Amino acid sequence: MKRVFIIPSILALFLVNNSAMAGNSSQGCEIKKQKIETQLKYAKAHGNTYRVNGLERALENVNRYCTSDSLYRDSQQKIAEKQKKVAEREAELQESVQKGDPEKIAKHKRKVAEAKAELKEAQDLSDIYKDTL
Repeated sequence: MKRVFIIPSILALFLVNNSAMAGNSSQGCEIKKQKIETQLKYAKAHGNTYRVNGLERALENVNRYCTSDSLYRDSQQKIAEKQKKVAEREAELQESVQKGDPEKIAKHKRKVAEAKAELKEAQDLSDIYKDTL
């Protein structure tokens, strides 16, 4: 039951703070660090020891490895993932168009639009990181 509330809150936290990463790379690393620390406090407050351990490792990795190059490289990987997702969604849409089911066509059009929006967001973030190199 806790997982049902934790996952959406974490996703919302990442989505809201992506726009905040518009500063330089050290600021981007600091924001990443702050997000992890916030999640860590939440996990400790709810007694989620496995999540605490994972977040502590993530915090160590950010402290050790976060650079402008790593932020840009990660953003490029996310773009590739999002492009793949868009291609998959468009293939699903084509299948539903061929079958002619209007409900599925509408559903797949919505999914394609969502995937394209995610791709655009990832590209915007990558552009910001590219400027900090």
